[in-house]
Amino acid sequence: PKERLQKKKNNEETDEWWVQCDKCKAWQHEICALFNGRRNDGKQQKYTCDECYIGEVERGERNPSPQTLGAKDLPKTRLSDHIEMRLFKCLTQDKQERAQLNGKSIDEIPGAESLTVRVVSSVDKMLEVNQRFLEIFQEENYPLEFPYKSKIILLFQEIEGVEVCLFGIQVQEYGSECQHPNERAVYISHLDSVKYFKPEIRTVSGEALRTFVYHEILIGYLEFCKLRGFTRCYIWACPPLKDDDCIFHCHPEIQKTPNSEKLREFLAMLRKASKENIVIELTNIYEQFFISTGESKAKLTASRLPYFDGDFWPGAAGDIINQHHQEEAERRTLRNKGNTQKIMTKKVLKASAQAYTLANAAKDLLLMQKLGETICPKEDFIMVHLQHSCNHCGKLMVSGYRWVCISCNKFQLCDKCYGVEKKLEDKDKHPISSNDKHVFHPVEVRDVAENTEDKDEIQHSEFLDTRQSFLSLCRENHYQFNTLRRAKHSSMMVLYHLHNPTSFAFGSTCNVCQQYTEAGQIWRCGICRDYDVCNSCFQMDGGVNHPHKLTIHPSTAHGDAQTLGARKIRVLQFENMLDLLVHASQCRHKQCLYLDCRKVKGIFRHGIQCKVRAYGGCIRCKKMWCLIQVHARACKESECHVMRCRDLKEHLKRLQEQSDTRRRASVMEMIRKKAAEATVLNKMDNISVGEAVLDKMEEDYYYVAGVVVEKMGHLSVGEAVLDKMDEHHSTDDEWICV
Repeated sequence: PKERLQKKKNNEETDEWWVQCDKCKAWQHEICALFNGRRNDGKQQKYTCDECYIGEVERGERNPSPQTLGAKDLPKTRLSDHIEMRLFKCLTQDKQERAQLNGKSIDEIPGAESLTVRVVSSVDKMLEVNQRFLEIFQEENYPLEFPYKSKIILLFQEIEGVEVCLFGIQVQEYGSECQHPNERAVYISHLDSVKYFKPEIRTVSGEALRTFVYHEILIGYLEFCKLRGFTRCYIWACPPLKDDDCIFHCHPEIQKTPNSEKLREFLAMLRKASKENIVIELTNIYEQFFISTGESKAKLTASRLPYFDGDFWPGAAGDIINQHHQEEAERRTLRNKGNTQKIMTKKVLKASAQAYTLANAAKDLLLMQKLGETICPKEDFIMVHLQHSCNHCGKLMVSGYRWVCISCNKFQLCDKCYGVEKKLEDKDKHPISSNDKHVFHPVEVRDVAENTEDKDEIQHSEFLDTRQSFLSLCRENHYQFNTLRRAKHSSMMVLYHLHNPTSFAFGSTCNVCQQYTEAGQIWRCGICRDYDVCNSCFQMDGGVNHPHKLTIHPSTAHGDAQTLGARKIRVLQFENMLDLLVHASQCRHKQCLYLDCRKVKGIFRHGIQCKVRAYGGCIRCKKMWCLIQVHARACKESECHVMRCRDLKEHLKRLQEQSDTRRRASVMEMIRKKAAEATVLNKMDNISVGEAVLDKMEEDYYYVAGVVVEKMGHLSVGEAVLDKMDEHHSTDDEWICV
């Protein structure tokens, strides 16, 4: 209840948990000891501090413990292999150049060691288009939804014997099966890093080795996308909000939040990709879609703009359309006051249909105008061409021929536009501004894959399928990256969760006590399906009243995956449980042959009647709730039968929209501030100020109020004005420094 809530500041530090050594009884912070509290749910996990452990090993009292599963044990993919291969090759080349420059052997030169790149999440998703946006383009058969694949790529480095997560990328891939305007497009939605990379040295070119590594990972990803047949990539260089997290929770205090200019400098690596012919052309969304340059014949319409999940412009377009609808509704209300209802004839209906079409065209123009004013600075909305584009229609060419002008630099047409060009009269042919008509020669478009099929397997991750779910995991468990020791522990726990899907998805429920079986052993009937008994009930007085023989089996509940084989079994079990969840939600047979179907239905019935619920500690409810949450994050069915799936998807969608709205509002506020500053400076440029006056103002740091500037207009600044300025000398935010 609300009356029990307490008001607290958001600056309180949570006390860290402690762990005691079982040998010397000394106490240490769990974070410092790198102790995994998840394995200590039953308070049975043993802990030996470093000193006692080393002493026992030296005395021969114990063998060195095997290493737990780490970043290198995560599944490899074609993408991660490609990025790693390129990264290691470039690092070796840079190391050789530094050795040659310093006159040393390559072994004497420090370099980046123990790096691991892995794709930790790869799931199919569906993006629904805003309904009001669809109404504007219903005549053009605009797609109702866009399928895409969401991926998260992480970089780990072993620092002081512990693997630390340093860099993350979240991307959206819209393949060849996707309709225009998202066909064969990639959107890099989030980039994040923490400043613990070792060693802190510079490359031959002078850039930090840390930056060099991050650049090569991005270029490697773009190179792999080009090989798969993608034609373009979009990046919004939007700085994170103040005190907001992008991928990692809590950054080091020494790490400054980058502004958009710094982000654009970081993305200057795209020029390096251009030299390697990975990137064909660099432009921005404004130049590509909002202005008609040269001989471009592409229609200026919002339907050509890429529509990505969480991107700036779809959200801004939604805001503009909603505002326009509100204004229209207010005007309609005022217009209809006092009007009597009229009978609609066929002629009136036909005219209204035509007017509706014209109204949509007008809305499209208004939308483009408003968005063009909003997209600022234009350089932040980067568009990367991975293939050649046609100068007439603007489409990127993936097959056939591109017809290149021999005389002009970088002017080329696709097969379709070249066919139209040949039929034109000489005065309308390229170049339009000259009487001399140029000749085109054909260049075959090669090495572009017919489709963008992803041959890597789907990788569901309970906590990494979305950026919000990963941040929620880190915030709830205080997995922070603001110090190196915390980053070590947080990375260890992230790897633990990646190797061990939710423990509530595994194990069985005892048919006697109806409790979730603990780690250890269970007794299972070989004849009756779905009959399991926990060890405690089997050993109680009187035994278990069951007609068939029960045999002992190991329980997988709470069992951690300590080997690669165990991890594969755990992942397979997890996938089977998700399939079973979907099946049981649709199954209507009382004697279903699907293994464990009746048991899942029983948990459904329990969930309806349970008074304790998951938040109250009910184990059965927790188990089902975890599975439903994981299913909902990956579900693409609009009419899914799994209970609470649609509610969860709506909840996740609202969280995403809230995050995107805050991000967009921050950018709009920054744009308004810059526009206001530019307006004041433009007005001040029109004021005639003498050299002596400027010297005086520079000497005494005078400040001019915006209100004073408006009143002065184009008048020269006299002594009386300067005296007035002297009286209002201030350094508040509302005063602008000359």
